[in-house]
Amino acid sequence: MNNLHCPQCRLSHIKKNGHTHYGKQNYQCLECGRQFVNHSQRIDAQTRDQIKKLLLERLSLRGICRVMNVSLQWLLPFIAQLYQELPDDLYGQPSSPQRRIGLLGLQAEADEMWSFVGKKVNKQWVWLAIDVESRQVLAFYVGDRSRKSAQKLWQRIPKKYRQAAKFYTDDWEAYKGVLPKRRHEVCAKGSGRTNIIERFNCTLRQRVSRLVRKSLSFSKSLSNHIGAIKYFICHYNQEILGRV
Repeated sequence: MNNLHCPQCRLSHIKKNGHTHYGKQNYQCLECGRQFVNHSQRIDAQTRDQIKKLLLERLSLRGICRVMNVSLQWLLPFIAQLYQELPDDLYGQPSSPQRRIGLLGLQAEADEMWSFVGKKVNKQWVWLAIDVESRQVLAFYVGDRSRKSAQKLWQRIPKKYRQAAKFYTDDWEAYKGVLPKRRHEVCAKGSGRTNIIERFNCTLRQRVSRLVRKSLSFSKSLSNHIGAIKYFICHYNQEILGRV
């Protein structure tokens, strides 16, 4: 043990101190009392950046662990912190002064997408609103399929859109009691007026493994479910703005 040093005080006065839950030899520093495992995981910045990219692809968390040689016990707190730091505006810039607005004014599409957490009976609908011209996601909300959830989505949409934009949706009843009647157009299936939001729904399912209909990578907690969706949307908006 002469070549071992305490990661805290850097001294070599250590002793064996049993084994960890995973069977690894545990050590304890005789000077400061710090317990540690030899060759414990220290993830460098390059590895962390690579993991951030892999989280944007359709990979399970355990798959990322295998590819990057990190433990799930390290990865879960890492992604929790990553999701917590995401901005509420989703990196969107719908009100930029440089923004060119079309002849018809501001237009947005809204839709809801089925998902689940833990088990399929625990349905969690992903409500989305997207700008027609810029293709940026304006807001999202995860909840049930009621009017209350539609109202939550509406409250998250930037004020400029709530005051002036025209919204295109399918014929789901919940929208009719929330969106302003004079600026809400119900679109028949195949009309093409909700193609952008429907295409984005497909992109979400293709890129976020938690949203695949038949998958073992489903979310076990609602907070991580919301965080994974928000993380992808933030990156998607940044790509549109050319900032990635």
